[in-house]
Amino acid sequence: MSCAIDRKKLSRSGGDFIDEAHLHELLRRQTDPGEVRDVIAKSLAKRPLQPEEAAVLLATEAPDLIEQIFDAARQLKRDVYGNRIVLFAPLYIGNECTNDCQYCAFRRSNREQIRRTLSPEELRRQVVALEDRGHKRLIVVFGEHPRYDAAFMAECVRQIYSIKSGHGVIRRVNVNAAPLDHEGYKILKAVGIGTYQIFQETYHHETYAKVHPKGTLKSDYLWRLDGLARAMEGGCDDVGLGVLFGLYDWRFEVLGLVTHALHLQEHYHCGPHTISFPRLRPAQGVQLDESHLVGDHEFKRLVAILRLSVPYTGLILTAREPPEVRREVMEFGVSQIDAGSRIELGGYTEAGDAQSMEREQFQLGDIRPLDDVVRELMIDGFIPSFCTACYRLGRTGEHFMEFAIPGFIQNFCTPNALTTLMEYLVDYASPETRTAGEAAIRREVEKLTDGDRKQQLLDRLHRIAESNERDLYY
Repeated sequence: MSCAIDRKKLSRSGGDFIDEAHLHELLRRQTDPGEVRDVIAKSLAKRPLQPEEAAVLLATEAPDLIEQIFDAARQLKRDVYGNRIVLFAPLYIGNECTNDCQYCAFRRSNREQIRRTLSPEELRRQVVALEDRGHKRLIVVFGEHPRYDAAFMAECVRQIYSIKSGHGVIRRVNVNAAPLDHEGYKILKAVGIGTYQIFQETYHHETYAKVHPKGTLKSDYLWRLDGLARAMEGGCDDVGLGVLFGLYDWRFEVLGLVTHALHLQEHYHCGPHTISFPRLRPAQGVQLDESHLVGDHEFKRLVAILRLSVPYTGLILTAREPPEVRREVMEFGVSQIDAGSRIELGGYTEAGDAQSMEREQFQLGDIRPLDDVVRELMIDGFIPSFCTACYRLGRTGEHFMEFAIPGFIQNFCTPNALTTLMEYLVDYASPETRTAGEAAIRREVEKLTDGDRKQQLLDRLHRIAESNERDLYY
């Protein structure tokens, strides 16, 4: 198979905008407490940071200033998103792959990995199992392989949307897959995908070349870097960035993410919908290079700095992390997590309590059931949300920012979070979780200002609890 990329298919903004020398120079800068506080103040005013400003926060080593960064990230999360956490689940559909990424169990040279692509019936069983647990939002994951072209992915998405089990229905399907050309993105947009997510993995050119060998599709740094710009030109106005932290210096990767977000904002008037920041995890047949692994303290710092750098971008904390880390890091600006996750092919119906490393891309740190995660979130003061209303009402991309920037997220999303939580409590929750959830809903409703909106919400919550009415969103 030819791995040559047609440069004529790049986006109109196509080009390598990662100025590595400049980013490294920023990381060598010295800073002072006054400068740090000025940058924090800009973040709290909900203004995106430039790489030069993010670098000021990255250079800070004084414990008291780091605590100020953490406090600011907590406050910004509350101001923009309230206390809600959006829940989703990953669904792996195929792990055939032509790439040979050195950190991934799906790489083509790993002969121990069991290769599989779900059949339509197997896919149906996975979706029913997820719906029967209460999930409403999925991200589907594919290897990079000729059989997983845009038409195949579109058919999978179309099938997922068609599957219903009782009150269960998937209302939003996001995609994590290889970069496409413009026509491919148009095909996926036409079947109603949500966010198209591409991880650059690392923005450092030498490291990128080292872990993505020549002769593979993924070895083309520029084609991947340009992938989300093409997605936006192809009509996918919700896109997601990501870095695999542990491949190179975490501080450089943060600046790469900030630079990428600003590039999209400058050229397409809208930054990324989400940013993900997974850390390297053990994987079958993989020998990890530990020279750039990120410790828990640095992990907390990078999440807080990302929150301050991109105030209106959702931050996704994955189940790669163990529960104790997730509890702590969630305070620093996270707005989405996956829960009840299994990443084995067929894992939602076939896997037991133990993980099957020969069937998954990497080892998860948190495989607790969705019900346990929902209950713990509420005990910790968060509101679990299964809401997908903004996407279905066209509040996406640049239009989403029009709603988000004035602070309307809380006006729309808190009520929608509560109605979708009530759906979960009535249809799927254990008795313990339902009791905790009903108490949490009462507390949240009491915080709302009296008026028509509050009365409408109370009416909708009652209708969900007492009837078969569902999907009563604002």
